Amino acid sequence: MPNTTVPCQYRTGKTLGSGTYAIVKEAIHIKTGKYYACKVINKKLMEGREHMVRNEIAVLKRISSGNPNVVTLHDYFETSHNLYLCFDLCTGGELFDRICAKGNYYEADAAALVRTILTAVSYIHAAGIVHRDLKPENLLFRTPAEDADIMIADFGLSRIMEEEKLSLLTEICGTPGYMAPEIFLKTGHSKPVDVWAMGVVTYFLLAGYTPFDRDTPKAEMEAIIAGDYKFEPEEYWANVSPTARDFVRACLTIDPERRPTAQGALEHKWLAASTPHFVPDPDSGSPTDLLPHVKKAFNAKLTWKKAAFSIKALNRMASLAGSHPLGKEAAELSENVRQYKEESAQEVMEDASIMHSHNLQHPSESSSGNGGVSPKDVTERFAKTRLEE
Repeated sequence: MPNTTVPCQYRTGKTLGSGTYAIVKEAIHIKTGKYYACKVINKKLMEGREHMVRNEIAVLKRISSGNPNVVTLHDYFETSHNLYLCFDLCTGGELFDRICAKGNYYEADAAALVRTILTAVSYIHAAGIVHRDLKPENLLFRTPAEDADIMIADFGLSRIMEEEKLSLLTEICGTPGYMAPEIFLKTGHSKPVDVWAMGVVTYFLLAGYTPFDRDTPKAEMEAIIAGDYKFEPEEYWANVSPTARDFVRACLTIDPERRPTAQGALEHKWLAASTPHFVPDPDSGSPTDLLPHVKKAFNAKLTWKKAAFSIKALNRMASLAGSHPLGKEAAELSENVRQYKEESAQEVMEDASIMHSHNLQHPSESSSGNGGVSPKDVTERFAKTRLEE
């Protein structure tokens, strides 16, 4: 039976960024004028990866609109070329950029951020979801306003973990510096990996660098598995209270069974006490400003990382240019991904016909007539509607 098509409800805005397999564009809803961030995935890149998108949609449908600090999936639809996922457009920038732009920054500010993010993590966990990629780059502010909500974004690596099944995940995934020991050890992992990541994020918020920073990925992995980190250099940590350090230690407990839950971490005195913890400034007696040291460490690391990435990129290009067959395959895959992403970027939404619409906010506008079909259906249809090479 042929697919019915409907006009697209959105028009294309500017390109906001690019991920491994997708690009992110602004999408403006034609009727309401509202702006969204739209993840655009070329269907040619979906082959063999349908489960990844099916999973992301299932996760987001479960938690969207349930917490002000979790990004919402508002809509998803297909054209003959692409899949589009429409999210909240967060215009307030990344967490650390926001901190560095402030005039001052105190331990109480860090505690307030951690409390808010952990409350959202606790909500996600209660919904049976493990995020698996909590890091500052995935913590965005909704608007540039001073009191804007901070949002947990990017649920591409998240999984639904049904408690009664007691299942554990074993694949290695995430961002290395934020990954828990059990991920590297492949002993099985679940929600405790998010609490470990929050320990790393907290350390980063207090010092401007991460606890397991090492010169090589192997050394970093070994440090994580051994729980080998210190509150050093002392000049950076002298201004941080013992209570805050104790909170970091609790989250960075090597044994996931002994690590606090997200809810348990919220009950730690650093977050739960009615009066904020701080180290008094020796001159004024008021809380010490952490910003000078945090910015200094962050900027130094950024400069080093840029240099390191340049070297890595050169080495990678050299290896891809080599005659080794794997190098050729990798080069071809890389070129295909680039080409397909460019193709997907060229589609103009307002000129495209929508084959399957699954509007989550306005069920009456959905082509399925019942608020959309299941994520399983959407990816089963991919198999039928993929374009030939």
